[in-house]
Amino acid sequence: MSNQEAPGGRLSGLHIVLGVTGGIAAYKAAHLVRLLKRADADVVVAMTESACRFITPLTMTTLSGKPVVTSLWDNVRDPDLPTDIEHVGLAGWAHFAILAPATMNTLGKIAGGIADDALTTFFGAFDPTRSLLAPAMNVDMWDNRATQVNIEQLGERGYNLIGPDSGELACGVNAAGRMAEPEAIFKALERMVLNPTGSLAGKRVLVTAGPTRERFDPVRFWSNGSTGTQGLALAAAAHLRGARVTLIAGPGVKPSLPGITRINIESAAEMTETVLARAADTDITFMAAAVADWRPRETTGEKVKKGADTLTVEFEPTTDILAELGQRALGGFRVGFALESSDLESRAAGKLQRKNAHLIIGNLEAEGSGFGADTNEVLVVGREGFRKSFPRMDKFELGGHLVDLTASVMAGAKGGDDG
Repeated sequence: MSNQEAPGGRLSGLHIVLGVTGGIAAYKAAHLVRLLKRADADVVVAMTESACRFITPLTMTTLSGKPVVTSLWDNVRDPDLPTDIEHVGLAGWAHFAILAPATMNTLGKIAGGIADDALTTFFGAFDPTRSLLAPAMNVDMWDNRATQVNIEQLGERGYNLIGPDSGELACGVNAAGRMAEPEAIFKALERMVLNPTGSLAGKRVLVTAGPTRERFDPVRFWSNGSTGTQGLALAAAAHLRGARVTLIAGPGVKPSLPGITRINIESAAEMTETVLARAADTDITFMAAAVADWRPRETTGEKVKKGADTLTVEFEPTTDILAELGQRALGGFRVGFALESSDLESRAAGKLQRKNAHLIIGNLEAEGSGFGADTNEVLVVGREGFRKSFPRMDKFELGGHLVDLTASVMAGAKGGDDG
């Protein structure tokens, strides 16, 4: 068991959309992409038509390693991104967004709710509190009353702004309007990542993710194909909404977002011990891990040699962690998962009752859903006949929907913990 993160950079696991508009400072966006990539973030660049006159999409594609979004009408495809990344689909993928440089024109469009290209459509669909705007323009444009009114409105709506700085502008004068330096923008993003604000501010959220490994001998184990992607998405969504998140991750789970407390475990017994030790001090628990239901009854200290024609291994059940939490009324608002191959709704409802959970998120093991897939399609069942389905979508987008749904149902729940 370890509190250490998997190897990675300062922003490992972070999805960032960098918007670039048509100003001379657009050349600085290339350096910003480099800084983000060096920190191990995934970056997609969205550019206005005017931005492409200052710096080419090819440059940004080369630096980011992802297709550049330049038009609402492009049929952009990338195996690591949502299908419709050219507009609002990208808003479900992104954790944070940066607009650098942010020109007077684009700031005005965002403030006015105008979405007439890929970039403004994205920002129209994305959370303002997770957006960082870096204005850059001539000083007279910056001082223009319209710009100042737009900046004031954007701030009131929750947008984060950095700059502009004072210095030498493209017109040759020394004045306000110069875009903040890429290093300053990068550090501002880091502060946003580590100290988010949102609907779950002050809440303590516990998330389990990934498989467990139950050892048979020093080199062999009993496990499953879970990658922990959905659990990572839930942890990220809760963190981005201001919660204090603890992630208990099984083997092979990718790096989690900075700011999330992560504990790496291997076995079901370790996960049980870790969850129960923290459950009394938790407001919401998402049991998204695929914990092994069985483990070898005996574990040998040496590798079992090949030789016999057959090998018999006796198994014993592991602790049902969600049921244990339900029996003890621990973990606050308890959300479990049910991966089924058939009869999803009735089996999910059965688990809800047996395990004294508040919600069960059920999904069928099928192509494009379940273990190893980047997408998921789920049915959520709750007490008093609650039922809500979500169509197939990117797991990170779904994570946001599930966290928001949980917060909503939790807020409307009546009575005490088991009411």
